[in-house]
Amino acid sequence: MNAAKTSETNKTRCLDVAIVGAGFGGLGLAIRLKQNGIDNFRIFEQAEDVGGVWRDNRYPGAACDVPSHLYSFSFEPKPDWGRVFSPQQEIYAYLRHCADKYLLRPKIRFGTRVTEARFDETRGEWEVALDTGERCRARALIMAVGALNVPQYPDIEGMDSFGGTVMHTAEWQSDCSLKGKKVAVVGTGASAIQVIPSIQPDVEQLTVFQRTPPWVLPKHDRSLSMSEHQRFKRWPWLQKMLRRLQYIKMESVLPAFIWDSLLTRIGEAAARRYINSQIRDPELRNKLTPDYSIGCKRVLLSDDYYPALRQPNVEVIAEGVERMDESGIVASDGERRDVDVVVLATGFKVPSAGAPMPIYGLGGRKLQDDWAVGAEAYKGISVTGYPNMLYLMGPNTGPGNTSVIFYIESQIRYVVKYLKRLQAFSDGSLNVRPVVQRDFNQRIDRMFQGTTWTSGCHSWYLTEDGRNTTLWPGFSWRYRMVTRHFALGDYELVPHRSASVEASEEPVSAGEAELSLP
Repeated sequence: MNAAKTSETNKTRCLDVAIVGAGFGGLGLAIRLKQNGIDNFRIFEQAEDVGGVWRDNRYPGAACDVPSHLYSFSFEPKPDWGRVFSPQQEIYAYLRHCADKYLLRPKIRFGTRVTEARFDETRGEWEVALDTGERCRARALIMAVGALNVPQYPDIEGMDSFGGTVMHTAEWQSDCSLKGKKVAVVGTGASAIQVIPSIQPDVEQLTVFQRTPPWVLPKHDRSLSMSEHQRFKRWPWLQKMLRRLQYIKMESVLPAFIWDSLLTRIGEAAARRYINSQIRDPELRNKLTPDYSIGCKRVLLSDDYYPALRQPNVEVIAEGVERMDESGIVASDGERRDVDVVVLATGFKVPSAGAPMPIYGLGGRKLQDDWAVGAEAYKGISVTGYPNMLYLMGPNTGPGNTSVIFYIESQIRYVVKYLKRLQAFSDGSLNVRPVVQRDFNQRIDRMFQGTTWTSGCHSWYLTEDGRNTTLWPGFSWRYRMVTRHFALGDYELVPHRSASVEASEEPVSAGEAELSLP
């Protein structure tokens, strides 16, 4: 075959699967696709390496709050985790190891951002536009962009006029030294309770602006010994047993954090005892004690957060930020503090808008419009009106108490079954029936009734009208049961308008080129 003919073949070739994102979801699915004989796929990753949030979140103290042996793929155990709860660097290294071991890097287009995805009803294919000016076609589109990947910057008056450094924890400036500086941390969520103890010993003064205190429980983190590593390597079943016990333990605490009951009161009592044992100053203790039910917001784990807050160079201001000026911050009550650096520990944007790029389905409908008042999907995976598009970590699949990897693996199993069934329909696409999606989400809404998440606190879990589109409202094993089977009857076959159109007849718009696939 001559070079010209090879080039033409590459131009017209269609992927079986296009995956957006190379974090846990994208890599895990790619591994399972290869193991199931589906090799005609590509992963499009906007960064220059795999890793997702564990590549990007490099702030001091960044770590996981799920035990290491549970926060990893079940099919790729790591016997030599360094700590009970792994730091960011080790999880990032684990994901790079997975990409290398399973030979995924040749399947990944790094430094390539998807700018638009549009379903072609004539061919029954997704046309994916890239920021390189190229575009590709794929039978199925998998959104593995993750749930929390776009930093949430607060709208603070005067932030642009501040003369010092402002940085978000998700976009940490490693070249910015904090030693001897006056630093303000805005927020007291999951990233704040990790970064505050890590930077406190180095700064001259640390001012924490807290709008709402979190419930915090001890983490009980420690280093794992060499003898433990050796035991897990010698007896893999021992590591599997530990993983199972950790899973059972995390599932067992769910009733205290989700359903407002006696167990909730017991959980709150344990958290109050922890605050009382760590914070002796009654004024500071009062600032740090929540006035809402435990579980309504994310329950945080830390062994060093409270000890850091009681240090003489730390001040907690129990107010939000009103404005900033050239040299400092003014709180909502008028209190002003001069600072050199402002750290925004303000979390991420909730993905209610659907995706970080426009997605167009049947009849030109736009996912961002369909999800404008709240995201919803069938089993958190399929979205009616968008055939052959599947989500990993879609709506209502966030864990409230356990490892997100358990949910991801449940979804991957379902997606692989979906794709295998899709192969049988060469002249049609699979679209989840509207009534099936509606009934599923109505059941989800009913499951939330009476939970702590609807008890009245302001939480990023909720939409503006108070609907929870983020979390799974129950035990994770129930979600695995929900996704265990793929029922073809839940879907309708959308016939292609013209199955006979040759790929070479598709015009290429000005300034665009077809993606060349090796």
